[in-house]
Amino acid sequence: MPLLLRAGRAWARLPGLGRAAGHPRRRSSTFDVVVVGGGIVGLASARELVLRHPSLTFSVLEKEKELACHQSGHNSGVIHSGIYYTPGSLKAKLCVQGAALCYEYCDRKGIPYKQCGKLIVAVEQEEIPRLRALYERGLLNNVRDLKLISAKEIQAKEPFCRGVMALDSPHTGIVNYRQVALSYAEDFQEVGGAVLTDFEVTDMEMAKESPSESEDGMKYPVIVRNSKGEEIRCQHIVTCAGLYSDRLSEISGCSHEPRIVPFRGDYLVLKPEKCYMVKGNIYPVPDPRFPFLGVHFTPRMDGNVWLGPNAVLAFKREGYKLYDFSARDFIDAVVYSGLWKLVFRNISYGMSEMYRACFLSAQVKQLQKFIPEVTISDILRGPAGVRAQALDRDGNLVDDFVFDGGTGDIGSRVLHVRNAPSPAATSSLAIAKMIADEAERRFGL
Repeated sequence: MPLLLRAGRAWARLPGLGRAAGHPRRRSSTFDVVVVGGGIVGLASARELVLRHPSLTFSVLEKEKELACHQSGHNSGVIHSGIYYTPGSLKAKLCVQGAALCYEYCDRKGIPYKQCGKLIVAVEQEEIPRLRALYERGLLNNVRDLKLISAKEIQAKEPFCRGVMALDSPHTGIVNYRQVALSYAEDFQEVGGAVLTDFEVTDMEMAKESPSESEDGMKYPVIVRNSKGEEIRCQHIVTCAGLYSDRLSEISGCSHEPRIVPFRGDYLVLKPEKCYMVKGNIYPVPDPRFPFLGVHFTPRMDGNVWLGPNAVLAFKREGYKLYDFSARDFIDAVVYSGLWKLVFRNISYGMSEMYRACFLSAQVKQLQKFIPEVTISDILRGPAGVRAQALDRDGNLVDDFVFDGGTGDIGSRVLHVRNAPSPAATSSLAIAKMIADEAERRFGL
């Protein structure tokens, strides 16, 4: 059963293993532990494990030709401070710890970031009680230097923003998370870890006999195969597969749930000559009636400003364009009863999101609540991301970390990270410690 937790390296070719990047002296197809998934959570976890156990051999398997291509490379880039989450919950603790670790890591590695702050802005009087509740929640979560500010103070920080009251979070920041993830990969490789890209895992099973010419016998009893029929052997597997976490889990006999349903978030961008209107992050007060946060203003490390995103069902798990379509992904989503229960509970919200996805003027109207000077001529359509949203059969968004194993002999040798909810990028180093703890407990490392 799933365990629900509340709360520049040179590229080398390893024979028969696809494109690989790793320690130059290691040319092996056997590893003590394999981490499946080369996103920020998988790379952080692999890094943590190899730093704890340098005498063991580790590999990261990634299906793409490059690392951190999907959720890790298609996100807002915000370093969150931990305001929103239930006090005492795992998400709250990991976010606060993770943000501190992220800043410390970036300082140590010379990775640029900006601590530009965030205002959560109430634009109507009826939002003030919810804003005050957020303030109290942030204090309970030990978020540093939070304060409520007046309309006049809002304009002192954000001259073009209008609101009746705001929650000021000065330690919220921005960073390029793909750069962070690639730095984790460098750390991993520098202490001997191997990274194998272009290796899409399609099967994992227990070996029935030792490989020919092997001196290790059955020391590495787990076989991991890719879509090309190539294989490696290992003792243990940790999967951090994001958008494909449910499918990889099912391979080892796990439950079908929670199911991953992909939601695409489309961003707009301010034209370069209009970016002066936004200095830091500007967010709405969350409305508990709706499943997603709503549009916000996000400065980027390259000087751009992103606006949004919306949240609409994606017809492909890695579908970043409106018309991207995968029959399998679409059918998997629409035949799942949990999705329909979510849709029927939020039908008005969902239709509004779809309308705003099609008509820029509708999105601009939402943005003008915060910055009235923004007009449709000031914006362009921007990039998109796809969120791996875990859903249960009752249509509830799974907001906790979910670990799972599997059935039979392989179950004791696999740890599936089935859900690592937002803000996973902010919390990645803290999450990695938790995953490493769990792997040590399960595998006896």
